[in-house]
Amino acid sequence: MFGKLKEKLASFTKSLDKTVEEKAVQLEEPEVDADAGKTEVAEIENVEVAETKVIEVAETEVIDIDETEVADVEITENTEITENTENKEIENEIKTAAPSVNSESEKSKEKAGFFKKAKALILDREVILDDGDLEGPLMDLEIALLESDLALSVTDAIVASVKEQLSGTRKRLGKNTGSIVEDALKNAILEVMSANVFDFDDFLKERSDRTVHIAFVGINGTGKTTSIAKVANRLQKEGYSVVIAAGDTFRAGAIDQIQIHADRLGIKTIRHQEGSDPAAVIYDALQYAKAHKVNVLLSDTAGRMHTNVNLMAQLEKICRVSSPDLILFVDEATAGNDAVERASQFNAAVPIDGTILTKLDADSKGGAAISIAYITQKPILFFGVGQEYDDLMKFDPKWFVDQVFNE
Repeated sequence: MFGKLKEKLASFTKSLDKTVEEKAVQLEEPEVDADAGKTEVAEIENVEVAETKVIEVAETEVIDIDETEVADVEITENTEITENTENKEIENEIKTAAPSVNSESEKSKEKAGFFKKAKALILDREVILDDGDLEGPLMDLEIALLESDLALSVTDAIVASVKEQLSGTRKRLGKNTGSIVEDALKNAILEVMSANVFDFDDFLKERSDRTVHIAFVGINGTGKTTSIAKVANRLQKEGYSVVIAAGDTFRAGAIDQIQIHADRLGIKTIRHQEGSDPAAVIYDALQYAKAHKVNVLLSDTAGRMHTNVNLMAQLEKICRVSSPDLILFVDEATAGNDAVERASQFNAAVPIDGTILTKLDADSKGGAAISIAYITQKPILFFGVGQEYDDLMKFDPKWFVDQVFNE
């Protein structure tokens, strides 16, 4: 699971580790021991203090001279010559000690920055990562995420989060950079995937006094009908009564397919003839469920491409007539950016409330699972992780991130 994504993230870690080691070599002086390092640090500090004092004294003397010149307007010619001579001498001393207050200030800032890094390296044996150090590795990370089928906006969000976490980080030499980078990546991905969390079980408990209608939408071949059976199986084990509406009257054999699943699970199916109005089928099923006080109605709909205007209009009619409490979009995790695009299109036609991603166990990239909730701003409810009815996993972003990092 997520083999390609793991490989890409590992390459980013190696890239950053290489950058850190190269930086350490550039900053480190040859054959520097701890005592010598302390001496150098003291010398740097003393020089900075001395230079600052010289500048302060020079500025004070200049101010005093200017005030004297203003106060003593009527002075002898000899006094003027003496003061001019003294002024020149003082100016020469100032220029020698501090050529420019502004340039000295800039140098002081540069020295302060270098001093901080040198001190960290010499005394603490650490390297401080800045934005420049991260630029190359973060570019590698961006490419890695895009190649793993993450949407561009999601990639940008993850890269920005990693940059914010790593910039200014102190990395101890000899310590594996991977742990620092891995923690930053985990936090970034977890933040993206946790943006929209929805508890399916709590939703049902809050509506236990009435029939909850859940409609399933998506394209053909993504595991929509099987996902309905998995959800039905899960609900039954939780003690809920369930009825299924065979609303896919468009595809040949679709009614029989959902009927087979229902029979295996011992669940009643409401069905009409093939080719009949799917909105009528689902409406009848909803009336039956309410009359018999069934807890949950699961409605199948025809698989349709988001580009098929007529079928999308039909889907809008179904949702208008039967008013589902939840509309769940079903697609394959292995579809990557295609699944993300389809989810966006379905959400524009009939606002979806959440997603079920199937075939997660066969997903080597993980892009759709990370991207789809972020793009649609709607939660992922379940992952399909196999072919059996029990192979349905409630969405847990922490579990997903742990799988990516083999924990």
